[in-house]
Amino acid sequence: MSNPTHPPAVGVLDQGPELTFPPGFLWGAATAAYQIEGAAAEGGRTPSIWDTFSHTEGRVVSGHTGDVACDHYHRMPDDVRLMAELGLKSYRFSVSWPRVQPGGTGGANQEGLDFYRRLVDELLANGIEPWLTLYHWDLPQPLEDAGGWPARDTAGRFADYASLLADAVGDRVKYWTTLNEPWCSAFLGYGSGAHAPGRSDGADSVRAGHHLMLGHGLAVQALRAKLPQAQLGVTVNLYPVTPASDAPGDVDAARRIDGLANRFFLDPLLRGSYPADLTADLAEVTDFGHVRDGDLEIISTPLDLVGINYYSRHVVAAPVTGEEPEKYWRAPSCWPGSEDVRFVTRGVPVTDMDWEIDAPGLVETLRRVHEEYTDLPLYVTENGSAFVDTVQDGRVDDVDRLAYFDAHLRASHEAIEAGVPLRGYFAWSLMDNFEWAWGYTKRFGMIWIDYDTQARIPKSSARWYAEVIRRNGLAAQ
Repeated sequence: MSNPTHPPAVGVLDQGPELTFPPGFLWGAATAAYQIEGAAAEGGRTPSIWDTFSHTEGRVVSGHTGDVACDHYHRMPDDVRLMAELGLKSYRFSVSWPRVQPGGTGGANQEGLDFYRRLVDELLANGIEPWLTLYHWDLPQPLEDAGGWPARDTAGRFADYASLLADAVGDRVKYWTTLNEPWCSAFLGYGSGAHAPGRSDGADSVRAGHHLMLGHGLAVQALRAKLPQAQLGVTVNLYPVTPASDAPGDVDAARRIDGLANRFFLDPLLRGSYPADLTADLAEVTDFGHVRDGDLEIISTPLDLVGINYYSRHVVAAPVTGEEPEKYWRAPSCWPGSEDVRFVTRGVPVTDMDWEIDAPGLVETLRRVHEEYTDLPLYVTENGSAFVDTVQDGRVDDVDRLAYFDAHLRASHEAIEAGVPLRGYFAWSLMDNFEWAWGYTKRFGMIWIDYDTQARIPKSSARWYAEVIRRNGLAAQ
């Protein structure tokens, strides 16, 4: 890392008793292709829904796009060297579907595949385990033009794409994630329209969620047939959902949001069924006629691991009469059938995304998945925070982010002590990047990116995390 002579960052571990993580705990960091790669029209890559969305006026803050992003496509070897200097044991990256299979159908684009072959080789040469995510939201635009995820055929195309990647790098990649946060793809992309492709239709969002999971199951089957030794999983973004009070209306609001936020995906993936109360809640949105015989068996194809992305908690309440108190905000259209639910702002510290900081919620989430759903190994595949960062004297002293990581790693250790089979943690994000509809106005990275010069500066949180990895633990408080 740069600036090695600087003194330790605020909060770097002191000597003394430690909270030690299990041997072999997988310490990593994560990114996504469209957020960092750039080279949007190079090497045979064709547009994704995020290219189209970001180039549509009014969709992204300040008209920002991912055309250049962090220029990782051209700077990848240097970025991997930064990962090695941090001591990362694993790097979770996503593959750009339109880079390796332009149009989303047909044969592979070898130039695109070569980029990921080089990335995998570079990681392995630096002692870093590659963790490949097949889909982090960048659907090829022609597949969207043909109906997108609400169309059943997209699930089959996804399995074909998975097979291309298995042939290209399956001999060197052990860990595979099919989908990243299908809730966002379905309900932000097709429900509220806040994310690409920007469609707003409740029924489409529910169909999209189902077909995303169907594509996941088909992809797992395709990967298993080619890579029987691979570790296969999926990543879901989960939230503890708490009622604002014990009032029956608030308790029911929490049940409804928990159904849409968590159980809509956990139950089909891990139990092979949709919750009855959820399908009843959505009866006015869809009759679930898109679910065919055999779909749920495919969706619940056995896995080797489950990835969990965690950022915050939802506190919800029933509708209120009269003027709404300032602490409530109405559920937007990304919650189909629950638009009358109120989300409660509690006045606790928040990140620059205005997300409440709630480390105990990570313990609750991990324990719930383990105790109610599965004995499979769990991984925190994303956890992090956006804050306003500044460069002073060549340093970025991001003490708030460092404190956020510290609290959530302590929560991770607490979950392990409670019997959760947590096997790894991936900080979000390795570097500042294109933050979707927020463009470049929000920074999540441990590494500062100067978007004008593409200079990289490891922040205080990066130096701190490097020490956590080195010691495989945290100082006891």
